Amino acid sequence: MNPEDVQASNETNAAHPAEQLAQANEKIARMASELDELQLEQRLTHKLAAAGVIDLETAVLVAKARLAGRAPAHKTTEGERGRSPYEEMDGCVAQLRKEKAYLFGGPLETAGPRRTVPVKDRATTSPAALEQAAQKAAQTGSRADLHHYLKLRRNLL
Repeated sequence: MNPEDVQASNETNAAHPAEQLAQANEKIARMASELDELQLEQRLTHKLAAAGVIDLETAVLVAKARLAGRAPAHKTTEGERGRSPYEEMDGCVAQLRKEKAYLFGGPLETAGPRRTVPVKDRATTSPAALEQAAQKAAQTGSRADLHHYLKLRRNLL
């Protein structure tokens, strides 16, 4: 840049300070609203993850849409106390868990009986073991080998 360009830009900057101030204020307001949205999404993500959501992205989108559809809850109307955005999020997560339970895992704590006898889990056999058992049953033709293969297949599938 040559000195004339610098001087010209300084003159234009000095000529329109009110316009620059308005632009700066507008940019600050826009950035503040974006920051608020990101903080809301982050808090919502943490609350949904703590609630045991399976599909986090879908749950966040649904919850954000519900929160956006509500009136601003932190503003009070005559005679009623407004709810904070955190209370709104908690209520939204609870309602989402109630209405769309398929987005969440099973119950957090089940009070059912636990296994007392050591039992193998169903998915302990691998597909390779299943193939080996199938080949062995096909080669030998033994009923015991066929029974073993079918048992593995039932437990795997």
